[in-house]
Amino acid sequence: MQRIPLFILFVAFASIAFGKDERAFRYPDARKSDQVDDYHGTKVADPYRWLEDPDSPESRAWIEAENKIAFDFLSKIPEREAIKKRITELWDYEKFGVPFKQKERYFISRNSGLQNQSVLYVAKNLKEKPRELLDPNTLAKDGTIALGGLAISDDAKLMAYGLAVSGSDWQTWKVREVETGKDLGDELKWVKFSSASWMKDGSGFFYSRYDQPDEKNQLRSQVYNQKLFFHKLGTPQSADTLTCERPDQKEWLFSGEVTDDGHYLIITVSQGTDTRNRVFYKDLKKADSKVVELLNDFDAEYGFIIRNGRCHRHGKSNRICQRRISAELWQSVQYHCY
Repeated sequence: MQRIPLFILFVAFASIAFGKDERAFRYPDARKSDQVDDYHGTKVADPYRWLEDPDSPESRAWIEAENKIAFDFLSKIPEREAIKKRITELWDYEKFGVPFKQKERYFISRNSGLQNQSVLYVAKNLKEKPRELLDPNTLAKDGTIALGGLAISDDAKLMAYGLAVSGSDWQTWKVREVETGKDLGDELKWVKFSSASWMKDGSGFFYSRYDQPDEKNQLRSQVYNQKLFFHKLGTPQSADTLTCERPDQKEWLFSGEVTDDGHYLIITVSQGTDTRNRVFYKDLKKADSKVVELLNDFDAEYGFIIRNGRCHRHGKSNRICQRRISAELWQSVQYHCY
């Protein structure tokens, strides 16, 4: 007998119920304004421009009225509770992420079954019971704060981690002691589309952020001119060192990664979602060294592999190398060493 997915059954039941009660619905009126924009002589009406501000009293009232219709209807579907019960049963099982090891510590992601977010645990070996390091579910009562990224220092004593609120791309990064589970005073704001990469001595890490946006439109306005910074532990964000920026290329994104030997900072430059990228680097052993634009063209996808006697990923080879991958599949793979 062919099985019908639960969500299809739900849609079917909803459609049946909707067909019976459709005439009883009274949708809230959406006011039409006289907003008209002139684009080079062509006039385009935009009567619902006022709805682009979701926080205005008028927008909130309209949204709440729409939600009331939707939720009142959904709550009356007879099969709703049975479907909810069965889906809950199917989802309620223990889940693990792929563990990773840093120095002598193992980091493990685990969800007991129905937790909104997985909890991060740490253990000194695979035999002892893991200890909870960070539970994102406890960060906000309404569950609107999520763990957006993390980076463990080379000695596994510190963890930099990013928190996102209400599904926003904006993140606030903090630093936590792995041994005690306590946060230090470091707090980095206006971080977006960024990871973190520690210096080998644990003195700080590189990350990317934007200038503080307009307070009123910080969650809606476009942002440009991402910059790569170095944050030294124990110092305010205002003291962070600017490592790389390109004011003439407002759409460029920068990602910094310290090589395994700590000698270089590899800077990957991207633009939007295009897989083609550029590669710059900076010598971390020389004070005030300049950023070198090594591969300065968006002509292919490049990935850093090896440097100075150790493969960046696997501990082999002996030079700075990069891999060039053709835009088609993987038909052409070339290696260039410097």
